[in-house]
Amino acid sequence: MDTLEQPDLTRYAALLPDTGEPGFGVYVHWPFCAAKCPYCDFNSHVRHQPVDQERFTAAFLKEMATVRQLSGPKTVTSVFLGGGTPSLMNPSTVAAILDGIGKHWHMPDGIEITMEANPSSVEAERFRGYRAAGVNRVSLGVQALNDRDLKFLGRLHDVADALKAIKLARDIFPRMSFDLIYARPNQTVDEWERELKEAISYAVDHLSLYQLTIEEGTPFFGLHKAGKLIVPDGEQSALLYEATQEITAREGLPAYEVSNHARPGAESRHNLTYWRYGDYAGIGPGAHGRLTRGSMKIATATERKPESWLDLVERDGHGLLDQEQLGYDEQADELLLMGLRLKEGVDLARWQQLSGRDLDPKREEFLLEHGFVERIGNSRLRCTPSGMLILDSVVADLAC
Repeated sequence: MDTLEQPDLTRYAALLPDTGEPGFGVYVHWPFCAAKCPYCDFNSHVRHQPVDQERFTAAFLKEMATVRQLSGPKTVTSVFLGGGTPSLMNPSTVAAILDGIGKHWHMPDGIEITMEANPSSVEAERFRGYRAAGVNRVSLGVQALNDRDLKFLGRLHDVADALKAIKLARDIFPRMSFDLIYARPNQTVDEWERELKEAISYAVDHLSLYQLTIEEGTPFFGLHKAGKLIVPDGEQSALLYEATQEITAREGLPAYEVSNHARPGAESRHNLTYWRYGDYAGIGPGAHGRLTRGSMKIATATERKPESWLDLVERDGHGLLDQEQLGYDEQADELLLMGLRLKEGVDLARWQQLSGRDLDPKREEFLLEHGFVERIGNSRLRCTPSGMLILDSVVADLAC
């Protein structure tokens, strides 16, 4: 398979540097896909008639106005256009959405503006249109680098499409990432190592590497329950995960989060906002948000079905179904859950301020002795590589 030219790493300077603060992000959800993948439990919908993009754009802008009233004035540190398949949007739709965000919040030049794209919906003209609209980072849903597994995963593209999309993204955008799914049926460690090394040769600065999970309500869930889909067991999954960490670290893209890898300085600003437990506005069908008002944080959620959301927005000015006020204990638990995913760990002073208590010394000592967590000085706590393998259990132990 042809290799691509080595990337120009000086292009990192095109975006503002990470300050280490949680920041304020804006997430916009485009809910439509050309096809529904059998493993996907995201809020994505297939429509066989053209989507009225002008009508949806007007609704996005109207909901922004309502969410702006909830959030108050903010300086945006990142924007993420997710889905669904945002690369099915017209460039004019993307431009209008970004202009709307700039109207409702302060949006400095040079912040990270990411758009998800599927290789099957990539065209050079559309990519240039997205870049002209303001997108400066693209995240491609590649998922596999062999045609057999792409077909198994229900993807509409083949490897040739994926490589074409990667090359276009590298040529047009300052930053580019792509996703792969591993721990696929019958996948060996050797096979994954070869595929991962190939992926790294194409990557510029960031890779998202997710283990295949069987989610309830998906076609894969039914097949797995019937015994027709066998995924790697816990031991094999651990070996695949460990190989992933070793290879990416050796090749200069170490993990900064349990499933995300980047060259230093190229971490996803928007996702860091989630994991550092910052605020973010969720706009669009099925979008979630976290907004601080005074000393409290509000969890927002919108109607998931696109047409129902659209009707609500046109009638009420928003599609919000839930605005839950989170108590301090709930905030502390969410901070722990998100922060322990990161290599930088959790700010203990912030956790203590929210929870009103210290970590249980016996529980922490147990996890320290067994090598699942470690202190970073006196101010932070993080999971070790062994702890990352049982992350949910570690979080549950510490949160009690």
